[in-house]
Amino acid sequence: MKLFDCTLYYDEDLILETRLNILDKYFDKFIICEASFTHSGRKKELNFDIEKFSKFKDKIVYISLDDEPIDIIYEDSKKKIENPKNYRINAVKRIAHQRNRLLEKAKSISSSEDYIFYSDNDEIPNMSSFVESKKNKIMIFEQDLFYYKFNLYCDRIKWYGTRAIKKKNLLDFEWLRQIKPKKYSFFRLDTLFKKDKYIDVKIIKNGGWHFTRVISPEEIHMKELDAEHHDEYRASKKSPQKIRDLIKRRVIDHDHLTDSKNNKYNSEFKLELYDFSKLPHFIVSNKEKFIDFIDED
Repeated sequence: MKLFDCTLYYDEDLILETRLNILDKYFDKFIICEASFTHSGRKKELNFDIEKFSKFKDKIVYISLDDEPIDIIYEDSKKKIENPKNYRINAVKRIAHQRNRLLEKAKSISSSEDYIFYSDNDEIPNMSSFVESKKNKIMIFEQDLFYYKFNLYCDRIKWYGTRAIKKKNLLDFEWLRQIKPKKYSFFRLDTLFKKDKYIDVKIIKNGGWHFTRVISPEEIHMKELDAEHHDEYRASKKSPQKIRDLIKRRVIDHDHLTDSKNNKYNSEFKLELYDFSKLPHFIVSNKEKFIDFIDED
């Protein structure tokens, strides 16, 4: 049995380096897919440089994606102009397209009993909590959520990012990401026909870390303008200055628990200082390297 780690890449080298170093001893291959367009559809340069990660050269399988999905919805197809009401739909299509290319590669180099893991680059599983399961087909890692700095902790929710499954049971990554992070009772009849509810799910406690937006305020701003929820972010009228103020005050203005139809930027929530010594060993032992992304009193 081999383990394959699959993720998407944009330009976040610091987080990717952190991910690779934390996971290196557990995984046989790291499969990374980068697209030449953003989730908003803007053309971009390919940023991945294998020489920056030469330590992992023998394990990394890098693939690039140059074509957009064929089913993008345009208001003007000749000029490729999108209607704002379709921004989110089209962003989801682009992400799925990139994940599908990643899936093709993962399936082509793995065997049926191998485990394939998927998570976004900043969702890092705690593999010391992973144990192969004969009973549970789907594994979902329950992760701690951090914002802006490696040790600024959001205690409002747990994050269910990384998913793992054997190749023989994997339909696609979109399906895997949509599965509810809950083990349902055998008597729940809706599990027989719902594609997001299952009884054979294992929630892995102490399942890792979601280090989101651990980049500069300017980089956060640019990335959000191109991300899946770029329509929502644009409507919030945020700026690098606003983001810098949030970081200084140790707050987020994004409500993860609000209904998807409501404005997620109406409230502020305090972040907590996390015990730095309890973070992954690679981060703790390289404090000077990460000093710009560590919050200290």
